[in-house]
Amino acid sequence: MTILFVLLTFLVIMSITYYTRQGHAPEVRPQPLAYASPATPRLSRDYGFEVPQGYCFHPGHTWVLDEGRQNARIGMDSFAANLLGKVERVEVAGLNRWVRQGQKVWSATIDGATVDMVSPVEGVIIAVNSDVLRDPSLLNKDPYKDGWIAVIKSPDLSTNVNNLVRGTFVGPWMQNSLRRVTAMTAQAAGATAQDGGVPISGLLTHVEPGVRQQLVKEFFLT
Repeated sequence: MTILFVLLTFLVIMSITYYTRQGHAPEVRPQPLAYASPATPRLSRDYGFEVPQGYCFHPGHTWVLDEGRQNARIGMDSFAANLLGKVERVEVAGLNRWVRQGQKVWSATIDGATVDMVSPVEGVIIAVNSDVLRDPSLLNKDPYKDGWIAVIKSPDLSTNVNNLVRGTFVGPWMQNSLRRVTAMTAQAAGATAQDGGVPISGLLTHVEPGVRQQLVKEFFLT
């Protein structure tokens, strides 16, 4: 009987101690990871475009770079950067948010209008480029390095990549995009391309709102 009483007393004390510690334990919140810019990509000239090696491209003109451990860095390509031209403000979906492949993940404000861009992969946003939020001009100056947008933890990255444009298909795809944008804006904006295989900078700001909306839907898929 004495032994049973001792055991019960011990259990009561342990229970009280456990719940007391739980009540005073500080809440641990996951902290966003800090990321520097990626290494300078090796660019190859393909069909008149500067194509970064190892990058994969979404049809909505965003890119992804597999950095290992399911980490996928994303941004927009040079074609999109030239269509947009001078960006006044950048807004990115919040940290720890889950985004699907092809879902809006960030937006750019140009000439007072907002243009949405899609995520090339599915996963959780674990980092956002604060430099590009402060200085949106990085999107135009260096879209494949300092102008990156976010890092996504993408468990199905290898599967997502199968839906993207990559390797030797990038150059022809870019060239086809240029032909389409030229056909859509030839009468509306006059000359539509500059040397280097990309649209003239800020083309979206040189066309009527209706044409701009068509271009955004056609090339950014939003």
